[in-house]
Amino acid sequence: MIEVRIIESNSPNVDQRIGTMSMAHYINATRNEASRILGRRNRQKGGDGNRFQASVSKGANHPCANFTFPPPPPPHLRRIGPRPCPVCYLPVDQAIASMPSSPSESPVLHNLTYVHDENPIKTEPHGGSDFGGYPSLKQRNDSFDIKESMVVHCGFVKGSKPGHQTGFDFDESDLAGLQQFHEIIVASAIFGNYDLIQQPRNISEEAKRNVPFYMFIDEETEAYMKNRSMLDSSKRVGLWRIIVIHNVPYSDARRNGKVPKLLLHRIFPNIRYSIWIDGKLQLVVDPYQILERFLWRQNANFAISRHYRRFDVFVEAEANKAAGKYDNSSIDAQVDFYRTEGLTPYSEAKLPIISDVPEGCVLIKEHIPITNLFTCLWFNEVDRFTSRDQLSFGMVRDKIMAKVNWHINMFLDCERRNFVIQAYHRDLLEHMPPPVAVIRHPPALPNIITRERNQGKKIPRHGKDRRSGSRHHHKASAGNRESNFF
Repeated sequence: MIEVRIIESNSPNVDQRIGTMSMAHYINATRNEASRILGRRNRQKGGDGNRFQASVSKGANHPCANFTFPPPPPPHLRRIGPRPCPVCYLPVDQAIASMPSSPSESPVLHNLTYVHDENPIKTEPHGGSDFGGYPSLKQRNDSFDIKESMVVHCGFVKGSKPGHQTGFDFDESDLAGLQQFHEIIVASAIFGNYDLIQQPRNISEEAKRNVPFYMFIDEETEAYMKNRSMLDSSKRVGLWRIIVIHNVPYSDARRNGKVPKLLLHRIFPNIRYSIWIDGKLQLVVDPYQILERFLWRQNANFAISRHYRRFDVFVEAEANKAAGKYDNSSIDAQVDFYRTEGLTPYSEAKLPIISDVPEGCVLIKEHIPITNLFTCLWFNEVDRFTSRDQLSFGMVRDKIMAKVNWHINMFLDCERRNFVIQAYHRDLLEHMPPPVAVIRHPPALPNIITRERNQGKKIPRHGKDRRSGSRHHHKASAGNRESNFF
């Protein structure tokens, strides 16, 4: 038995500030993209190019092998905005049984170590930080020359081990626990008191026992939570284990969030798989099922959803500028630098790569040398340029793929929306007015009945007598907000 889930959210996507599209439009766009990119190749092989089938790499015997998206809804049922689409998951026990018994092969790169420098010095007029170590342009370029053994910058350049006098420091009581072995972890972060903790749902007992959930917070967020009695000495909030960060390396809370997002392998050196979700997201599918669907079934070791609408870095840069995501001059400088390195607008020449722009709020990763290198070098770009990691993702990916036989599973964003629900940021929630009841009055009676009533004729009632307020007055709330946060 398989599970096909579609999760609906009551929370609109407040971050999508440039353009929306209906789910039907999204599915139609997906079908068009599939027929243009994937279906064309299927037809060349004699396949049916008109049917968009979910990708399955485990062969025809996989229970989800014949799963296809349903047809789009009729026009009158279409909803505004990007929406989740159905995803075929294995039951938890079967997903667990699908976990590979040994790590994936890391192409070319087998030994990866990291730069240690107690006195990093900025020698070039580019960005960077003490925390990242200010790698020179030559060191940056050399880091893309993939070899069997490599030493690269990857944050935490100071101190004896990550989190101990490195900046982005942990409590001594947490350091030992972060060194423990785990098959799988789920991680997230809230910095600058920007979000409310979202409690995962639909988590199996096996995952609750074996998969730790780590939430990184800074001192500002910790103070808020303690003042609201959300956090006590146990440092647990529901399923989440709270890790407080001291001496954050950046003044920008969002940039601090990139440290655990991209450098989990530095913080947790002894884990096999990780699922990262941004702090604004609520996980609503079991971690084992997510890993089976997006890594193990695809024979992949890194997965991320592509942007629901944009696939070109230049278009993404303009969208970021229009939305005020970062100062325009810094975005222009980053894109211009990439242009000098050969970045071009996306075209079919890049096939089978079908997007240069991710929706980067979820990362699904097997921790092996090549994926660790990828997130190290991705972090170095974020440290050097803007914190908008969508702009640097494609450049780093392409430089590595040009050297080794490696790929990333860029799945549909509507599939991502199936297993995470996006909530409002905390400041928006706190300033929202309470839901307002709207009274819908019944339509006016036709003139002929009014005339009959004026003439003293009694209008017959059908069925039971209707009491005041029954079916004549309907209340419609502005939408219930799930109280799944603390």
